[in-house]
Amino acid sequence: MPLAETNTRPASADPGTRTAFLVVNSASAPDGRLLAAVKYPGENLSPEDAIARASESGEPLPVTFQVPVCVCVLRVGPDFSLLNFKCLDEPHFRPREIVNQFWFGVTHYKARLVTFNGRGFDLPLLELAAFRYGIQARDYYLARDRYRGPIDLTDWFTNFGACRLPGDLDVLAKLLGKPGKSAEQAPTGGSIQEINDRCLCDTLDTYFVFLRTRVLTGDLSSEQETELVANAKSLLREKAAESPVLWRYLDNWTEFALV
Repeated sequence: MPLAETNTRPASADPGTRTAFLVVNSASAPDGRLLAAVKYPGENLSPEDAIARASESGEPLPVTFQVPVCVCVLRVGPDFSLLNFKCLDEPHFRPREIVNQFWFGVTHYKARLVTFNGRGFDLPLLELAAFRYGIQARDYYLARDRYRGPIDLTDWFTNFGACRLPGDLDVLAKLLGKPGKSAEQAPTGGSIQEINDRCLCDTLDTYFVFLRTRVLTGDLSSEQETELVANAKSLLREKAAESPVLWRYLDNWTEFALV
């Protein structure tokens, strides 16, 4: 079901229920066929052998040679409330359908994207996938701007690369008493569902970090943030029957921030 199908309210609905932000996180897998064709032409390597050869260097595989296998999206209102969330094409996780649903949703909602390192990974991954499959993303490209386009929280915290952020999203989430990597059973690998579960947990962490940044910018008061976090927690409890990983996420939630 396309992401857009989760928002079918008439135009006269309460503006507070409008989607103003889409918090996005993705996970990918190597494209062995492309690796074999580009990096090892003429060697007749299988996709699996090409991936094994590329991994021997120990260097991260460039996004060029990856395809999205999970994309989780949170819908956030103009008041920064968590409205809903969806992991695209679950439980099938077909790359082409994931990409199609993502860009359809971006066009439908016309909302500002929020990511953590999205400019360095998630968005190039999804842009290249749109190129691969021939999927239109016109409005996104017209609005793409380093300062007024998608919000990349990595850029926000590092002043656009002027400093480093050791610990990344995990340290920021734990500073807020949120689960971070504690909610994840296996740090890497696993089944496609396990990868999707990690992706969803990271997307939730990104949302809570985003809320705190809006306190710093003056868009929210601390009291408003506290209320939004409590409401989001209630929503996650309601949705846990559909997404059991949320029980693990909530079990690793603390009610205090590190000081």
